[in-house]
Amino acid sequence: MENYEKTGYLTTNFKMFHIIDRQKKDFSFHYHDFNKILIFIRGDVSYCIEGHSYELQPYDVVFVKAGEIHRPVIHSDAVYERIIIYVSPDFISSYQNENYDLNYCFKKAQEEKSNVLRMDSFHRSKLYEVTCELEKSFSDADYAGELYQNILFLEFMIQLNRATIHNHIDYVNTSASNPKILALLDFLNTHLTEDISIDRLSEQFYISKYYLMHSFKEETGYTIGNYLTTRRLLRARDLIRDGSPITEACFASGFKNYSSFSRAYKKYFKKAPRDL
Repeated sequence: MENYEKTGYLTTNFKMFHIIDRQKKDFSFHYHDFNKILIFIRGDVSYCIEGHSYELQPYDVVFVKAGEIHRPVIHSDAVYERIIIYVSPDFISSYQNENYDLNYCFKKAQEEKSNVLRMDSFHRSKLYEVTCELEKSFSDADYAGELYQNILFLEFMIQLNRATIHNHIDYVNTSASNPKILALLDFLNTHLTEDISIDRLSEQFYISKYYLMHSFKEETGYTIGNYLTTRRLLRARDLIRDGSPITEACFASGFKNYSSFSRAYKKYFKKAPRDL
């Protein structure tokens, strides 16, 4: 597998940062082992997530799932300000039953094929108020501060999901994306368990092999082989979490050899499949 940088570490259920860059910075493609929510406040920024590019406006909310390669692209010297929330996938998945699912906002974004949602009046919403209170809680040394912070985080997720459910938002279309690469990404994700070669993809999409490989890497930060392996590993992890036997999850995710799967899993997640 290619060596893409894993950035950020999460040793708690969630973390929150308010970051202001006053000088232009270059960001390379990277990924996290946890989910990420970014609230964009100001700047001249587009956000690239696996072949999709979004021109951000103030108070756009960006969803990045664990394992997704992404990076912001800074277009000028304008101040880049944002709030970032890291969320443990296991923690947020624990708040799910027949009446609610705090992962719904991530699932809805995936269904809409957009990583960015936009609220016309975000800064006047209950969600914004809770976001501000949650940020203050990280410097709160008052009685039961940690408990209060957990309550505020859950309220933040509830308000975010309510906005999603009640259609108080719009999903932002991608811009400057290569439609061939987007179609290719859809194909790869729906055929993960099949044998997929560069020759097959070249014929399927009427693209030369060189252009295919070059464009895919440029748009996503992945080689095609690296992308397939990563997606298969993430699928296997989800199956194991849902109770599937490890060997069954290996083959159900598209791997043809258990030992290769085990090595790749350990390299990517830094632990064996049985240690999930």
